[in-house]
Amino acid sequence: MMDVKEAAQFARCAALGLVCLAGAASIYGQNPGSGQNPTSAANPFYGSVTAQAISDEPLKLSLDDAIRRGFENNLGLKEAESGEKLFQGEKNIALQQFLPTINLSGGTGYFEHNLAAQGFGPSTLKKFGAIFPGGPPTGISLITKDDLTQGQLSLSQTLFSGVVIAGWKAAGAAARSAYFAKMSARGEVVQQVATAYLRCIADASEVDNATALVKADQVQLEHAHAQHEAGTAANLDELRPKVQLQSQQQALIAAQNTLQKDLILLKREIGIDPGQKIVLTDPAPYSDVADQTPAEVRAVAYKSRQDYQNLQNQIIELRAAHAAYRAQRLPSLKFNGYYGVDRVNGSPSHGVFSAVGTLNIPIFREASIRGEADAAATQLAAANAQFDDLRAKIDQQVRSALLDVEAAKKLVDVSKSNVDLATQEVSDETDRVNAGVDDTLPLVTAQASLATAQSNYVQSLYRYNMAKLALARAAGVIELQYRAYLGK
Repeated sequence: MMDVKEAAQFARCAALGLVCLAGAASIYGQNPGSGQNPTSAANPFYGSVTAQAISDEPLKLSLDDAIRRGFENNLGLKEAESGEKLFQGEKNIALQQFLPTINLSGGTGYFEHNLAAQGFGPSTLKKFGAIFPGGPPTGISLITKDDLTQGQLSLSQTLFSGVVIAGWKAAGAAARSAYFAKMSARGEVVQQVATAYLRCIADASEVDNATALVKADQVQLEHAHAQHEAGTAANLDELRPKVQLQSQQQALIAAQNTLQKDLILLKREIGIDPGQKIVLTDPAPYSDVADQTPAEVRAVAYKSRQDYQNLQNQIIELRAAHAAYRAQRLPSLKFNGYYGVDRVNGSPSHGVFSAVGTLNIPIFREASIRGEADAAATQLAAANAQFDDLRAKIDQQVRSALLDVEAAKKLVDVSKSNVDLATQEVSDETDRVNAGVDDTLPLVTAQASLATAQSNYVQSLYRYNMAKLALARAAGVIELQYRAYLGK
């Protein structure tokens, strides 16, 4: 029968373990900057089980493919799935306390016994002298030998125990909590993988922009050099585009390095060997999300957030642990019995059996019971306080996410307008330089403004998509609706 302390310890350890699993998303939810080098030692969601060998052919990868691979191979999700299996095993252990335990045993052997060592000596024989005419027989050996063959079927079952009932409830709540912790980890995988994928798309856009500017600067340098050679431009007009070209080449090298590092992080998260070449097939998504009020998103979150449901089941689990301590005052009833067949020294076999009901009634252990129950009640009160705080936290996260989406959308609109204006400015300045109306300084300045505007647009679009993912995560629907929020 499960001991009350074992049931309480199980509930306590389960609560701590599930808090760690459910809290992984909030701890690891922020995507690191490209300058960092995150590892699975700091965040298991940055690691994975490598499931595919390197091939010479580049691997084409869409966002959906990346998320699917993340579900299959991501280390953080693997750990959450292992945690769920662990608590399912604990639940089965608790279930066995309600089921009968049946054992079949048998054996045969040859034995030698010393009756005197077992208390059956000459003095004992004398006590039976009255039943033997003429006194007890002489020459009785106190050393006996026999061969024994026996088979036995035994059964034991707990018929009633408050501790066992409470332990079963705690185990069931722990298993449900582990399930929701796993589902929360799946949402974390979607957010992490999508963030890494979109970060790589943004990096690729930065590389494309930098490459285009390098080509434009190269053309401008060739034009300035031709004018200088013809004597229609000063040396300074050739130096300026040369400096601008070298500066842009440095920016291109930095952008390419950032892209390669972020691709490695993406591959590590989804189980692709870091040396495998991949080609991202999806462009940066751009789509507005439907207008939602905080109350609407909050209502969805209370139904869909896995961490919210996880904590609810942890409270049920702690209630069961508290009930297990209080149940120590209740009697328990257990049945034990067996039926077997014995055969000694070749004599005919004979059946043997036992049927025993055990009623255990605790008399007094009040101080210990009250102390353990009070400690469990304190843990339960703390969990209830955390639950109330989580409701307010969800409201805060929903409101913040909606504000971030709105602000990011405005930044995208402004940055796109800036790109259009900067592009027009470069075009006008190029015409003026080619016509000999102006020197190269205004053109270099306009190109720098265009590079800044394009970079700002790429970053604002990336932040807009991140804000939409954060909103889906706050609502608890990121796994099922990330495509709708991103506009894919």
